[in-house]
This record gives sequence, structure tokens and C-alpha cells, in this order.
Amino acid sequence: MAASSLGIVRVPVLADNYAWLVHDPASGETVAIDPGEAQPLLDAAAERGWSIGQVWTTHWHPDHTGGNAAMKAAGARITGPAAEAAKIPTLDTMVGEGDTVRLGRHVASVLHVPGHTAGHVAFHFAEAGAIFTGDTLFAMGCGRLFEGDAAQMFANMRRYAALPDDTQVYCGHEYTQSNGRFARVAEPDNAAIAARMAEVDAMRARGEATIPTSIGLERATNPFLRADTADELARLRAEKDAFRG
Repeated sequence: MAASSLGIVRVPVLADNYAWLVHDPASGETVAIDPGEAQPLLDAAAERGWSIGQVWTTHWHPDHTGGNAAMKAAGARITGPAAEAAKIPTLDTMVGEGDTVRLGRHVASVLHVPGHTAGHVAFHFAEAGAIFTGDTLFAMGCGRLFEGDAAQMFANMRRYAALPDDTQVYCGHEYTQSNGRFARVAEPDNAAIAARMAEVDAMRARGEATIPTSIGLERATNPFLRADTADELARLRAEKDAFRG
């Protein structure tokens, strides 16, 4: 069951966020993932004749939950991390590591991937080859460590790196160009990064999105996914936080 068996629509919201609509054609069910604001997703769904019945939330930050209340008022049930329920008052269903969520016949596993926030989760459609990583794994980057540490994020990167190379990665921001500028400094001899950045720069010049990415592409070009130890990831994260390139 490939990712093509799901209809996945990228919806830009706020300044540089991506929210996602995921549609199961067989059942007609649609879920919105990380709606930083509601109206763009409601409009995108309506354009396609879809009705949003669920919202899945990866973490509590307002740029990922800002549309939850309006979605709930429109009839959607809100699912998100149990560990962050106090910060996401709209939740109807609370999930954590080892739980599953359903969209029609498709089942997604819930992964607890702390570090950016303490209760952050990802949603992995293994059979469809798609994972929604919120603000943990980005194209050529990883999330800032606001509520966790490098050891946690390193463990997340190991989990992601173990997924099949063709797994499509749907993250929460268009950060690829800035992440790539740092990646070129972090790994100046990595030809794959140089080649990818030429493509990314051309795509952004045309106003195109660079997401989704893939696990295979990240394994070749993402310094954080390629880090061998938690200490190495910690060093990279500190350097990226201070990077002004």
C-alpha cells in the first residue's frame, strides 16, 4: 500500500508552516494534521469536496494547534499527545507511544519523539510509506531542543533513519533552504548536500515547496540524521542555533 493510496495535500499556513490534509479515497475520510490555522485547511478540503472529520496534533505549540478549536467547532475530533493534554485543551483523544490512529482502512502508529517538546509525537503510516514528523525531523535539519535534550533527539533520529528509504516525510515548516546552508558548512565535502542545495535554491526561486522529503534523501544530506552520537548531534544543534549563514 503506497503513499499514493492516500491523498496528501500540503496546505501553507501562517508564515512558514505546513499543515496537511490526508484523505482516504475508499472511505471518504479526511484528517487535518497540525492546523496552525483552520480556514486554509477548511477551504482546501471544500475545494476537493472533502469533509474534515479528524485533527491529529503532533505537539502543543500554537503554530500547530491554532486551528484546533475552529476545526472542533466544525465537527472534527481532535487527537494529540496525552503528555501535552494540559497544553492542548481541545483534545478529545489522547495518544502516546505504541498507540494507533485510523483513517478509514489506513492505520498510523504513534511514535513518542520528545526533545522539541516533551510530549511530541509523530504519525507513521507504515504501509503507505508516509510519516508526519511535526517539528522533529525537517529536510536537512531537526527541531530546536526547547523541552528536551540532544540524547532524546538523537534517539528520534535513529528511529527515523531505520525507516525504509522511500518513506515520505511530511514535516511542519519550509526550513529546507536555511537548513541546507548550515548543512553545507557542517559537511563541506558532502557532494550530495551540494547537489541537493542547487536543486532547493532553484525550487525556492520558482516559489516551489521542498516538502515532502524522503528518509533516503535525509540519510544522505541531513547532518542531524547522519550524526553518530548524541554528543555530535548536541554540537551540531548548538552550532545551528548560532548559525547566521
